[in-house]
Amino acid sequence: MRLIVTGVAAIFIQKLLKKEQPVINGDGKQTRDFVFVKDVVNANIKALLFDRSEMFNIGTGRETDINFLFNELVKTAGADCKEIHGMAKHGEQKRSIIDCKKAKGLLGWAPQVSFKDGLAQTVEYFRLEGACL
Repeated sequence: MRLIVTGVAAIFIQKLLKKEQPVINGDGKQTRDFVFVKDVVNANIKALLFDRSEMFNIGTGRETDINFLFNELVKTAGADCKEIHGMAKHGEQKRSIIDCKKAKGLLGWAPQVSFKDGLAQTVEYFRLEGACL
């Protein structure tokens, strides 16, 4: 089975593993709240077992800029790439951070997988499974 994975981390990982050069949009200072997929699955399970209908934000509460993501992925993948910046995408969100206090309070949920461990597991998945866009 091949999983379709998208997003900046997946795009960078696939390019790095193929020995292609990823391009960072704009200055790379835009931030995202990267949460590991297993943590999201655990949040969904807790929400399914919750006895009321509520909406929850699921994230880490930490901002990570794209330049940092790129450099961590280069190290994790063992790639030999430098930061290359292209044109900024028109209308791209500059900052993204999730407030997940409600999920912590009502569901007892909190992310368990660190950023670096999540990257390592994701890179390994791409290596072993050959996930595609």
